[in-house]
Amino acid sequence: MILGVNIDHVATVREARKTVEPDPVAAAFLATLGGAEGITCHLREDRRHINDRDLDLLRRTVSSELNLEMAATAEMVRIARKVKPDMVTLVPEKRQELTTEGGLNLKESGKLIRRAVGKLRSAEIAVSLFINPDKDDILRAVDTGADSVEIHTGRYANAMGPRRTRELQRVITAVEEAIRSGLSVNAGHGLDYHNVQGVAAIPGLRGLYIGHSIVSRAVLVGMTEAVREMRRLIREAGV
Repeated sequence: MILGVNIDHVATVREARKTVEPDPVAAAFLATLGGAEGITCHLREDRRHINDRDLDLLRRTVSSELNLEMAATAEMVRIARKVKPDMVTLVPEKRQELTTEGGLNLKESGKLIRRAVGKLRSAEIAVSLFINPDKDDILRAVDTGADSVEIHTGRYANAMGPRRTRELQRVITAVEEAIRSGLSVNAGHGLDYHNVQGVAAIPGLRGLYIGHSIVSRAVLVGMTEAVREMRRLIREAGV
């Protein structure tokens, strides 16, 4: 199981002062040194954290998987086709949100997503869709022609007690359904050092994509050590 580290919030700290540090490109190098098998960044319409310069330098320097999160807009598809990340993860995007709040609404935007998937795959870019742990969305994801899905784990991460067990089962069921449907399956959102092992123990998962908790831990112990600690927890989960 791979660990993809999202470095967006390193750029968030930089943009708080509109300066040049901390540099998310340097953070990507240190995350890789700590054992990350992939680096994720989200280029938003408003460039609130990651910007075009970051993406260009990441493409030049990241030796592992570079995963670009983006909305399925014409502008972002053009950028992705030019930069050629190893994978694009299509996500819903609202300007006022602090972070991605849920999976894609494939029922309403399936035609738009299908068009974006086709254009990206024609440029030989693998495409993943960020979806809720829902059987219907998995079937809709297959219909778009995407290579993989990333199951949204936010409800599991935010739940407590018996509700967390129920939400974990929803994620497990979604992973199993996606695998049966022929999709490669990842998971992410809200995972941290306290809850990651429940998801990391799910058989068949290709990778976990984690950002905020690792960057938060890195403030205290450094990026390399923060990634090593997360990598150890995933390894101990036994997958």
